[in-house]
Amino acid sequence: MIVRATRKLLDRIGPGEASDDQSTTLLGDWYATALPWRPRQVALLMSDRTLLPLAMPLAPASTLLARFPDHLTGMLKALQVPADVIEQELAHMRPCTLAATNNRSRVGSLNEFAFLAHAHRQSHPELDLLDLSLRLSRVPCSPLYKRHISPDRELAALLAH
Repeated sequence: MIVRATRKLLDRIGPGEASDDQSTTLLGDWYATALPWRPRQVALLMSDRTLLPLAMPLAPASTLLARFPDHLTGMLKALQVPADVIEQELAHMRPCTLAATNNRSRVGSLNEFAFLAHAHRQSHPELDLLDLSLRLSRVPCSPLYKRHISPDRELAALLAH
């Protein structure tokens, strides 16, 4: 699995590897950025294949990639993904490689999710990061308009095949 991080996140985690490879996971590469929220900073990740967003604590940044599978498991369970699919996805997530972003369109989508996450946080401060991620997963995304409109529906359609 490859996590493609923005410069903002790479500055926190460390340099990524140059990689033109593709992830072998069902959800593909993941794009990630840091959100400098107070009092706790957040990492926002997004699946390349489904645009599924996931917000999780950034700190400690050095362990972000190691903690990511557990947070993704929680998200997938909340979206009622079958346990065998989750197990298979987790098995394919190792090893995990950090690389720089390579798709400006995906970075644009990630920035839109960051903007929406900030707006949701302002209007609903009681939301935890999983609830925030679930709300973001239901947002219509222009790259998905010709298919299934929102990341949660795109994931459901991917699993149905």
